[in-house]
Amino acid sequence: MNAVIQSNAFEAKQRERNMNTKGTKGAIRIEKVDKVYDPEGAAVKAVDTCSLDIGAGEICMIVGPSGCGKTTLLNAIAGFHSISNGTIYLDDELLCGPDKPKAEPGPDRVVVFQNGALFPWKTNLENVAFGPIMQGTMSKKEAFEKARDMMASAGLNGSENSYPGETSSGVRRRVEIVRALMNDPKVLLLDEPYRALDSLTKSVMHEALLDIYYKNKVTIFFITHDLEEAIFLGHKVVIMTTRPCRPKKILDVDIPHPRDYNVLTSKRFRELMDETMEAVHEEAMKAFERGEKEG
Repeated sequence: MNAVIQSNAFEAKQRERNMNTKGTKGAIRIEKVDKVYDPEGAAVKAVDTCSLDIGAGEICMIVGPSGCGKTTLLNAIAGFHSISNGTIYLDDELLCGPDKPKAEPGPDRVVVFQNGALFPWKTNLENVAFGPIMQGTMSKKEAFEKARDMMASAGLNGSENSYPGETSSGVRRRVEIVRALMNDPKVLLLDEPYRALDSLTKSVMHEALLDIYYKNKVTIFFITHDLEEAIFLGHKVVIMTTRPCRPKKILDVDIPHPRDYNVLTSKRFRELMDETMEAVHEEAMKAFERGEKEG
């Protein structure tokens, strides 16, 4: 009976989330995607018949062993790498497929990588406003006004005129995410953005990211090795196999949004952690036995 009640409650929350994100764009559909590096030589298969649906406005967390192909998949969505087979769609429009193996990079998909990419000679405000000014989509005045508003909304008041080197790592990460959202992308692609942060800074950044997400409702494709991070942030957690990469298990996180750190001590959170850990451990052991290296 409790399982039925829990299932019904989760379905109700899903309907509520779908209503809250109605009109939101950024649905990703990945169908039977393969990626083979050096097909004429070593023929290393990084992704194998990978299929995955990510709803518009959804936070999808991707976990799996190092070097399994997670970043390869992100790069294919972003348009940095070609695919060997299969198709990827964004809002039912083809990004890449048999006749178009590489997607065209565009402002509808923005990437935040592990290593920071802020210009150290520009202030935080100038960094945030840089993209629209360079692309000619906004005047300098418009870009600076929007950048100030978005920084204020992200709790970055007072850091506008500081340079990246004068601010903490947490502030710099937040500035990068705000900069990524300046052109109103459909999809935010995050490749372990908090990997180098200490645990206390990371916990603050998790809540800051959720706060930004609740105000923007952008689709988020987030790669991480941190299982607690994956469950705390995500609507779903996709556990990938060791290379070649494909979904081993897709876990719906039936903990309602908005969330705060109180959920970490809940019984359901621990249950989801145990379920995720078991699946990830199996693949990590396979990767270890095969001698997979990080990459």
